[in-house]
Amino acid sequence: MEPPYEINAAILRLISSISIKIGEINANYISKPSPQLRKQNKIKTIHSSLQIEGNSLSEEQVTAIIENKRVIGGQKDILEVQNAILVYDNISSFNPASEKSFLKAHKILMRNLVEKAGEYRIASVGIFKDSKIAHLAPPPQNVQYLMKELFNYIKNYDEIALIKSCVFHYEMEFIHPFLDGNGRMGRLWQTLILSQEYPVFENLPFETLINSTQNEYYEALENSDKNGNSTEFIEYMLNVLEKSLTELLNFNNRTLTSNERLEYFLSLNKKEFTRKDYMNLFKEISTSTASRDLLQGVENKKLIKIGSKNKTKYKPTT
Repeated sequence: MEPPYEINAAILRLISSISIKIGEINANYISKPSPQLRKQNKIKTIHSSLQIEGNSLSEEQVTAIIENKRVIGGQKDILEVQNAILVYDNISSFNPASEKSFLKAHKILMRNLVEKAGEYRIASVGIFKDSKIAHLAPPPQNVQYLMKELFNYIKNYDEIALIKSCVFHYEMEFIHPFLDGNGRMGRLWQTLILSQEYPVFENLPFETLINSTQNEYYEALENSDKNGNSTEFIEYMLNVLEKSLTELLNFNNRTLTSNERLEYFLSLNKKEFTRKDYMNLFKEISTSTASRDLLQGVENKKLIKIGSKNKTKYKPTT
């Protein structure tokens, strides 16, 4: 059975805007950020997703854990980060249409944090807001059936990934299949569904925007519960995705220094290249600017110059 939702004018506008932005990102070769930027985005993703769940560690502490440095903090908070690092480092190994893969990811994400991590709950749960029950999840005996139906929707229904990812996120939160870890699993699995279709989302920390708009996030979930469909939540999430793509484009459209340009190019290219290859990535710079960048790279011992004049090539030193 297909989960209930409507494709309204606002959703169509957002899908169109997102599609245009993804096209622009692909055309400018920025769907795969540099290793350094990927690392920064992973830190932001993990920090924001866990902060939503009450983790108190700072971005700097998350960075230190990723770099295997000693961190002073709560044992549970540190373990949450370590587990999340393991999941996000291996995100491409999970299959978004596989329930078995879904349970495996939860087992890793919640390792030593809850009993029977990677298993559906066998107890009733309710979500409280101001000491009142805001959402009473379906009874535990229905969870397995509901999750199978949700994965059936992901596998078999002809719907675009942008919508499917939002619907899965909402429906999983509604079912609340685990005793703990539902929020972070919903955000993880939405990333996974999106990145299968649009690789840019694998490295896009849209959790940061969810974290900064938590009231709207929970309000969209609550109102969708009341309305009996996920339409409002789809609108909220598509807005988040659109803003995240806009931020990515703004970041890449800023004026880079010559050193930043060269660092970025070298993070993507480890082979011999020509000035023309360099300018194919940075289409907005002039021939003289490209030559200055590459000369500076040679002077700073980041590049080795091979040949001369029209036959000049450059080779990274590392």
